[in-house]
Amino acid sequence: MASPTLVTPTSKLKPLLPIKSRATQTPPSPPPHQQPLRRQFLCLAAAAAATTTASLALGGVQSAFAASDEEYVKETAEVINKVRSTINMDKNDPNIASAVAELREASNSWVAKYRREKALLGRASFRDMYSALNAISGHYISFGPTAPIPAKRKARILEEMDTAEKALSRGR
Repeated sequence: MASPTLVTPTSKLKPLLPIKSRATQTPPSPPPHQQPLRRQFLCLAAAAAATTTASLALGGVQSAFAASDEEYVKETAEVINKVRSTINMDKNDPNIASAVAELREASNSWVAKYRREKALLGRASFRDMYSALNAISGHYISFGPTAPIPAKRKARILEEMDTAEKALSRGR
C-alpha cells in the first residue's frame, strides 16, 4: 500500500488552488515619448563610438602595439634586467616589496603589449619570457611580495631569462 505523500501512477493528484495576487494593479506603461529619447541616445552613443574608433584608427592616440622590432628587443631586455635584479635581492631587504610591485607592473605591461602581436608569438624569446613572467607573477600572487622564490623555481626562471636573452641576441 502506498503512502499518501508519495506520488504513484495510481494515486490521484489534488487540484492546486489558484494563487490570488495581493496587488491587482497593472504596472503603468511607459510614457510614449520615452521610446524616441532612448533611440536618440543610442544613435548618439553609436555615432560617438564610431567617431572615437575612427580617430584611433587614424592615429589620434598611440596604440599599445609594438612599433618595431627594436622596441621589442629594448623593452624585453629591460624586463629581463628588472627580473634578475628583483629575484636576486636579499629577502631581508626593506625595498623588496616595492621592487616586486615595480616588476609586476613592468611584466603586466610587457605581456599586455606583446601578447597580441601575432608576429612575436612564435619567437623563442617571447615564449621563454612569457613563461618566466608567468612563474614570477604566480609566485608573488600566491605567496606575497616578500616571500622568497624557492631555489628550484629561481633557477628555472633565471635559465629562461638566459635563453630569452640569447634568442633576442639572435633575432628570435
